Amino acid sequence: MARNPVPTPTSSDELSYASSRGRWVLVATILGSSLAAIDATVVGIALPAIGRDFHASLATLQWVFTAYTLTLAGLLLFAGALGDRYGRKKIFMIGVAWFAAASALCGAAPDAPILILARAVQGIGAALLAPGSLAILEASFREEDRSKAIGAWSGFAGVGTAIGPFLGGWLIAAVSWRLIFIINLPLAAVVLAVAARHVPESRDPDVTGRLDIAGGGLVTVGLVGLTYGLIEGPASGWGRPVTLVALIGGVVLLAGFLLRERLASEPLLPLGMFASTQFSAANVVTFVVYGALGGALFLLPIELEQVSHYTALEAGISLLPVTLIMLLLSARSGALAARIGPRLQMSVGPLVIGAGLVLFARIGYSGNYLTEVFPAVVVFAFGLAINVAPLTSTVLAAAPPERAGMASAVNNDVSRAAGLIAVAVLPAVAGLTGASYLNRALFSAGFRKASFITAGLCVLAGILAAVTIRNPSRAKPAAAEARAPVLHCGLDAPPPVLDGRTEAADAAR
Repeated sequence: MARNPVPTPTSSDELSYASSRGRWVLVATILGSSLAAIDATVVGIALPAIGRDFHASLATLQWVFTAYTLTLAGLLLFAGALGDRYGRKKIFMIGVAWFAAASALCGAAPDAPILILARAVQGIGAALLAPGSLAILEASFREEDRSKAIGAWSGFAGVGTAIGPFLGGWLIAAVSWRLIFIINLPLAAVVLAVAARHVPESRDPDVTGRLDIAGGGLVTVGLVGLTYGLIEGPASGWGRPVTLVALIGGVVLLAGFLLRERLASEPLLPLGMFASTQFSAANVVTFVVYGALGGALFLLPIELEQVSHYTALEAGISLLPVTLIMLLLSARSGALAARIGPRLQMSVGPLVIGAGLVLFARIGYSGNYLTEVFPAVVVFAFGLAINVAPLTSTVLAAAPPERAGMASAVNNDVSRAAGLIAVAVLPAVAGLTGASYLNRALFSAGFRKASFITAGLCVLAGILAAVTIRNPSRAKPAAAEARAPVLHCGLDAPPPVLDGRTEAADAAR
């Protein structure tokens, strides 16, 4: 069958999983999604070293961490729409090149403000490349091979994510934190070379109307204003005009985004999806759980390195059980939820996560791994394994089949926005501001308080799930089960810790 100049693969164009070209497409998408996964993983491990080099305050470290998530969350839906409209391969490759250039700027940053700016630019690249990774697989492989391709993508991306903390910790300890960014350059070069030669172009032939540029701008700038106010308020004073303007302006712009999406003919975020009580409830639970995770796991590497005197490598290795347990149990958890319904696991899972966070509060000066860190990490990981896959499949099943990709995108953006806001707010609520992270006693006390706060949020999430989530009728399990595995592959681990794969599940359709 003849191809159009910018083709959407048809049955004769679609790739076989066993074909040479199919394997090359997998290589490109796996390495591409791993770029963002590894970077997101190791930056938390690098924060203490960055703080020492730049004599940075805790607010500065918050910005180093959140600047990336800020632009990623703000532009994710917009970037997915760009790929559908102008070509997924094209936007994916632009994102990879953009991400590499920003990584080079991060690695060469002479001071903290430049590093924060570079991290924000890097988040734009991640937003451009992330939706295309899974969307390329779905558009390129024939239907009978699609599940195999997505499963391989998920598994190998999980291996890359698991290697991230070890590799990052080793680079930081052996040379410098700057190498965690520089290492992205050769990986990006390989992705671009393979994608240019082997990845077929595809787009959504049904896309009509104008791209919602105004909506993308409103949500991004609104998140920037809100985050700036929340981070700078505790350090500079809530009454400062610049803080008040940022907070009020951020809220107004986000409200404007919702109004815009309600009125737009082709919205980035179809608000009608929230008419489903199940969909809305699952996203509320997502917001609370991932807010707790994002806040706690921003502080954990600092606690391990500054208080318990772990090296960066030791801190990275200490978190490996999270990824390993998720890889082993997530699919099984999803299968169980498909049989019995998601309500029980979505109610119990957050409680187990909360128990793990309470155990985090025991980490102190000695930081003994076997008695303090390992039990907390294992309980925490089991809670994630119980909760994440059912949560994902619930969001997906609550949306019409043709909206499955958008449902995933919305849920992923909710989780990232929650983590973003939590990282901005939690340190101040726990009494951690300024250079407090350099004071072992002060930071340890604040970390303990933060652990209990986030555990309480998880308990709240469990209660919300028990009250609001409903198991599907027994007449519908086949449809839900058939759609769930796609998102399980994309959400085997939570975004705040060890997951770049969620980023690629955003615009699957």
